[in-house]
Amino acid sequence: MSDPIFQPRGISHVRLTVTDIRRSKAFYQQLFGMPPGSDFSDQIDDPTIHDDPQRTYGGCSFTFGGQTMGLRPVAPRGDRFDPDRVGLDHLSFVVDTVDELHEAARRLSEAGIEHGDVTPIPAFGLVILSVQDPDDINLELAARAPADER
Repeated sequence: MSDPIFQPRGISHVRLTVTDIRRSKAFYQQLFGMPPGSDFSDQIDDPTIHDDPQRTYGGCSFTFGGQTMGLRPVAPRGDRFDPDRVGLDHLSFVVDTVDELHEAARRLSEAGIEHGDVTPIPAFGLVILSVQDPDDINLELAARAPADER
């Protein structure tokens, strides 16, 4: 093996392309229980914002655990996410315990948000819970499986 070109220390941020910033922002605010840290979505009707990276193209971002997830509202209305195309397959968020996955499933159900089952993935030593965002991007919550289940 050769010397690395660079050595990543983690992921700085991820930005998801969305069709409707108001709908997506509301979904993620509900999911994370917090407002965005930066937010230019109130300027989405300004025609100059779609070309302005300083105003994140009219998007917003959420920061947690030292990492940032942004929303960029540039996809045409009616477009849908496709995990079988080049690019993102899904986005996985780490939670501390399997109990948190069960609690998240309960709270998603109470909020009327469809989701999958809490599912062990033994090959990776994880337990996951999946939910689709408004543009059908698969979000996964993942916790390390208890030691006796790995």
